[in-house]
Amino acid sequence: MDKKWYLIENAEELDTPALVVYPGRVKNNIGILKSMIDKTSRLRPHVKTHKSSDASQLMLAAGITKFKCATIAEAEMLAMCKAPDVLLAYQPIGPKLRRFTRLILTYPGTKFSCLVDNIEAALEISAESSKNKLHIPVYIDLNVGMNRTGIVPGEAALQLYADCALLPGIKPVGLHAYDGHMHYSDFEERKQKCDECFEPVAKLQSELAQLGYPEPIIVAGGSPSFPIHSKRKHVECSPGTFIYWDEGYLSELSEQTFLTAALVVSRVISMPDETKICLDLGHKSIASEKELSKRVLFLNAPELIFVGHSEEHLVADAGEGHKYKVGDVLYGIPYHVCPTVALYERAITIEANKVSGEWKNIARDRKINI
Repeated sequence: MDKKWYLIENAEELDTPALVVYPGRVKNNIGILKSMIDKTSRLRPHVKTHKSSDASQLMLAAGITKFKCATIAEAEMLAMCKAPDVLLAYQPIGPKLRRFTRLILTYPGTKFSCLVDNIEAALEISAESSKNKLHIPVYIDLNVGMNRTGIVPGEAALQLYADCALLPGIKPVGLHAYDGHMHYSDFEERKQKCDECFEPVAKLQSELAQLGYPEPIIVAGGSPSFPIHSKRKHVECSPGTFIYWDEGYLSELSEQTFLTAALVVSRVISMPDETKICLDLGHKSIASEKELSKRVLFLNAPELIFVGHSEEHLVADAGEGHKYKVGDVLYGIPYHVCPTVALYERAITIEANKVSGEWKNIARDRKINI
């Protein structure tokens, strides 16, 4: 493989900092995703990573028809692309619920569903849905270890499913189990922990079927657990980061062969002293929730040691006698690409090593139309 695949021949046309995407590698990643599962119909990729109509269209063209998202804007973006099936992996309440019902009414060609994890929210969704003469499919959101949202699989979750089945305007159709805390780099350890988390979910599904409900659909996992859930014959899988990949997963999930397909491009803009260089890649241009050393890895400057980071600047120690100069272009893999993409209104496309166009990250906004 070409070690310099990322170089941009007409980089002088590109202002920085910039988010760049390589469509050829995106298509490759979609192909890898499909090769890792027996049926494309079991894929329900999350669009939180790319937030782009262009990336969504590539998945639709590849035969993927089900999607997952986290915001109303992401859901609307998918509907605008005529995606057939969209799960809002969020429990809409208050104004968000009213926006959600407007979305359903505005885009009748898309089947929308959402999450529920408590009876109070279920009652609110039921009332709003009934008022608008809708019938919204809902998935019971299960807490399998994230301790963020969801109800622990067991008797209370079974009761919530049964209660939802009696409410007008909504219909429980499945279970949602996101195990995003599974970040074990050793695959066998990750599989063991993932299986342990999944066991009560499968048990709940079986109990519900025994009670006479249509067998609930299970939507499970993210990128780390995708190779595990993909082997479960009747589970829909929801990886998201696969589309662009990032340094965090590149170093953590060695068994997965997705290609880095999105980079941040930065320039050296100043030389504070004989060993330091300053780049135009501040907090506003790269996800900064991780420690300073794990925010970006520059492919053509991996030896840099970061010593300072602020809103518009990233300062690095390049060592004595370094050869960097003002204007040098650096190509960086984000450690966490999802929140990095959310910092940019557009991704510049690179094809045949040249700037070729742009993809608007339209769902980074909190609102598109609705």
